[in-house]
Amino acid sequence: MAEWMNDLQKKQWRTFTRNRIAVIGMFLSLGMLLMAVFAPQLSPFDPLAQDIHMRLHAPDGPFVLGTDDFGRDVLSRIFWGARISLTIGIGSVLFGMVLGSAMGMLAGLRGGRLGAFIMRCADTMMCFPAEILAILILVVLGQGVDKMLITIGLVMTPRFARLSYGSTLALREREFIEADLALGASTLYVLRQGILPNIMGELLVMSSLWAATAIRVEANLSFLGMGVSPPTPTWGNMVREGIEHLSTAPWLSFAPGLAIIATVLGLTLLGDGMRDVMDPKLQG
Repeated sequence: MAEWMNDLQKKQWRTFTRNRIAVIGMFLSLGMLLMAVFAPQLSPFDPLAQDIHMRLHAPDGPFVLGTDDFGRDVLSRIFWGARISLTIGIGSVLFGMVLGSAMGMLAGLRGGRLGAFIMRCADTMMCFPAEILAILILVVLGQGVDKMLITIGLVMTPRFARLSYGSTLALREREFIEADLALGASTLYVLRQGILPNIMGELLVMSSLWAATAIRVEANLSFLGMGVSPPTPTWGNMVREGIEHLSTAPWLSFAPGLAIIATVLGLTLLGDGMRDVMDPKLQG
């Protein structure tokens, strides 16, 4: 059994590495993650330190990406902004995956009025564009990193609920699930031992794709002034702060904008590669 699992993993890794675009996505994503983790070591300056004499200093010398309207180093703020943006993006997807998959699996296994009610709630939430739904929730919760994480997590919840619901419906007809139910196994046992291990791969693949969506939503909300309050740096509010100086200091918006593009692109390419790995037709 262990040898068979090792062979399967080797085939999956070969399938992944054959996809050069996916490998690029993996390195992009890993690079952004390392940038966030080691922000204190990589930042040449304090991201919150102001120096009015260095206001709107062009990229040169110690200021590789220039300074902003308050004389703060843009490169340092991008490093620290990666921490906030990635924490919100990845944390919100994990939040949505746990809550949404639990709802979807329960609805798919139990069915009936409970299942119909859960899925109608999920469908109603999915009727709203992600940004509009997030704004509605933020109006109630308020601003802050934790509030933003919960908000985007709730936006992601119906997506995971729909995915896990469909997968659970297919698994519910399998013999080993029917046998557990016939033997009187509890709902929690069936979900934990029978359903979840068989859909975890799909959930992880889609979470990498939807993490890119979560980061984009956070950037959009911060750009609109609905996200994390300044002076805490996030890529979205850095882009917004640079808009008024776009003609004279374009680096203020371009640098964090490129960070957003690189992260979203990396996660999307990585997710596509992982999805190919999960397709047995592409393994060889």
